[in-house]
Amino acid sequence: MTTPAADVRIEPWAEDDLDLLRLINTEEMRKHVGGPEGPEALLVRHRRYLEFPGLGAGQMFRIVTDQGRSKAGSVGYYSRRWHGEQVFEMGWNVLPPFQGRGIAAVAARLAAEHAAATERHTWLHAFPSVDNPASNAVCRRAGFTLAGETEFEYPPGRFMLSNDWRINLTELAAS
Repeated sequence: MTTPAADVRIEPWAEDDLDLLRLINTEEMRKHVGGPEGPEALLVRHRRYLEFPGLGAGQMFRIVTDQGRSKAGSVGYYSRRWHGEQVFEMGWNVLPPFQGRGIAAVAARLAAEHAAATERHTWLHAFPSVDNPASNAVCRRAGFTLAGETEFEYPPGRFMLSNDWRINLTELAAS
């Protein structure tokens, strides 16, 4: 079943999204990013997502579809240093029943537009593993440009070979 792009929305991360985070925290969903986290680490992540906007650090969203009845996953961006400059980094997760329907690409594009509207950074990057064809396809469909392969540290202390995809937020905001 294909989900029309108009039926995909992003909504700011809220207190009741901890259950969504637990659904995302599985071997299958986290296989490219170090595996599931323990319960305390998950609570820390949830709190950090809630605090991003107040700190000016970024924004996490839940992805909503089926006329707002279904939480399909998460998408968000946050500030980090990359090659000596402040940029936004983006990540997303779409739950298995919603995968393969184009939802991640639409949500990533909506979140990129939100990041562009902040006028805080010029670049938004995503760093999917080179071994993650689905996430690399999301980058392509969401309008990212491939800058090349890079060694990327995630989770902390673990390096992986990733693709460095990016969007010029200044150009996106002007379009």
